[in-house]
Amino acid sequence: MPSEAEHISNTKTAGEGAPPVNGDPSQQSDAMPAPEQEKLLRRVTLAAVMTAIFLVMIKLIAWLVTGSLAILGTTADSMLDLFASGVNFVAIRHALTPADDEHRFGHGKAEALAGMGQFALMTGSAVFLALESVQRVVDPEPVRYTGLGIGVVLVTIVVTFALVAYQRYVIARTRSLVVSADELHYRADILLNGAVLISLVVTSFGGVVRADAFFGFAIAAYLAFSAWQIFRRSINELMDREFEPEERERIKAIVMADPDTLDIHDLRTRRAGVHAFVQFHLELDPDMTLFKAHEIADRVEAAIKNAFPDADVIIHEDPAGFEEVPKLRRT
Repeated sequence: MPSEAEHISNTKTAGEGAPPVNGDPSQQSDAMPAPEQEKLLRRVTLAAVMTAIFLVMIKLIAWLVTGSLAILGTTADSMLDLFASGVNFVAIRHALTPADDEHRFGHGKAEALAGMGQFALMTGSAVFLALESVQRVVDPEPVRYTGLGIGVVLVTIVVTFALVAYQRYVIARTRSLVVSADELHYRADILLNGAVLISLVVTSFGGVVRADAFFGFAIAAYLAFSAWQIFRRSINELMDREFEPEERERIKAIVMADPDTLDIHDLRTRRAGVHAFVQFHLELDPDMTLFKAHEIADRVEAAIKNAFPDADVIIHEDPAGFEEVPKLRRT
C-alpha cells in the first residue's frame, strides 16, 4: 500500500450539509451556492442590457436637442455600457457553461476576457471625450434647452442608482468580476451624470460657456481611471492571482481547526469567474488507515466549502513529516 493518497471529491454540492466552522456563523461566507449564483448572474446581466438601452435612447435625444458636450460624453459612455453589458450578457452565459472534456476547469475566464474588452472600450471613450473637450474649449458652443437636459439627467440618475443597488446585491453573493466591472461603469455613470447636471446648471444659469468642456475633461479622466481598475482586476484573474492573504489565512485556520489534521502545505488558490479553486497538501498521522485519511479529508473539504461555497477543493493527503522522509524510503 502506498504511503500517501490523493483525494479529489466531485460528488458534493458546494456547501451542502456542511456545519459552520467551529459553530461560528460569522466564519461563513455570504456567497451563495453555484446554482443560485447562476440565476442571479443571468438576471442582472439582462437587467443591465435593458437599462443601457433605455439610457442610450433618452441621452441621445437629450444631446441632439441641447448640443451639450457633457451630455454627449455621458451618451458615449452609455453606448459603451450597452456594448459592454451585451458582451457581459454573452460572457456570463459562456462562463457558466459546465466544464467539458476540453475545458476541465470550466469557462470562468471568459469573464476576465470580457473585462479586458471593457478596458479597451472605456479607454477609447475617454480619449474621444478628451479630444472633443479640447475642441469645445477652442471653439465654445452654447448649450440649448437646458431644462430638458436637466430632466433627462435626473431620470438617468434614478434609473442607474436602482441598477447599481441590484448589481451590488449580486456581487456580494457571487463575487463576479464581470458584474463588478459593469457595476463600476454604472456607478461612474451616477457621478458622471451628477457632473453633467452641474455643468448644465452652471452653463444655463451662470453663463459660463466653457464649463461644458471642462466637465468633459473631468469625465474623460474618470473614465480612464475606471478603465485602469478593470484592467488590473482582469489581468489578475487571467494570471491566476492567489486569494487575498486574509482569505488564505482563513482557509488554513479552517483546516487546522479539525482535531485530526497536523499541518497544511503547498496551498494554492485562484479564481475563474464565479468559481474558485483551492488545493493543498494535508498532513495527517502516518499510521492511520487510508479510509480514515479519506474521512478526514472529506470533513475538511466540507468545512472549506461551507466558508467558500463557490470553491472546487482538491486535497492531497500526506503522512506528517513526508517532506523529510529520505527519497529512498519513498520508493
